[in-house]
Amino acid sequence: MPNSTADPAMAGPASGGAASGDRAVGWLMVGGGSVGLLAALVLTVEKFLLLKDPSHRPSCSINPVLSCGSVMTKPQAEVFGFPNPLIGIVGFTVVVTLGVVVLAGVSLPRWMWRGLQVGALAGVVFVHWLIFQSLYRIGALCPYCMIVWAVTIPLFWYVVPHRLSPRLARFHGVALTVWGLAIVGLILVRFWTYWVTLV
Repeated sequence: MPNSTADPAMAGPASGGAASGDRAVGWLMVGGGSVGLLAALVLTVEKFLLLKDPSHRPSCSINPVLSCGSVMTKPQAEVFGFPNPLIGIVGFTVVVTLGVVVLAGVSLPRWMWRGLQVGALAGVVFVHWLIFQSLYRIGALCPYCMIVWAVTIPLFWYVVPHRLSPRLARFHGVALTVWGLAIVGLILVRFWTYWVTLV
């Protein structure tokens, strides 16, 4: 009797390993998740060093605009009462682990893809809130945070709309390029008076 809960768009084939689309997402989950995890770990270490010594200058504090120290000391850096990077450590660890499972040829059950979709959506919404706060409230950028932004958006795109509608795969490059350029444009405009002093 066939499984009535089977969902080809949400899980790979039952045999023969993961479909090529799933493998592509798996590689992105492992690669992007690893980069995001590393950035979150470094941010966490820097945060603890800053708590231990308020005079500590984080390695990612480069100039008045690219300054992790300016961001870490603000309330937005601890939205839920603890350092935001701890969320990244947990979230990206899950992403990397499930990415390895997908690459091993295991078809994830539908509920697991659903969970990833909810997590990816929450992550991309949170990231854009942080982008807004960095640009228009704090007035500084955290380079390691920007790395997290840069991997969270593609992960969201491939795990959510890309999987819900495979036809969107034809436009993923264009969508991500426009998305990225929009954020870069906002950064350039917001800090234009500083950038021109570097020329």
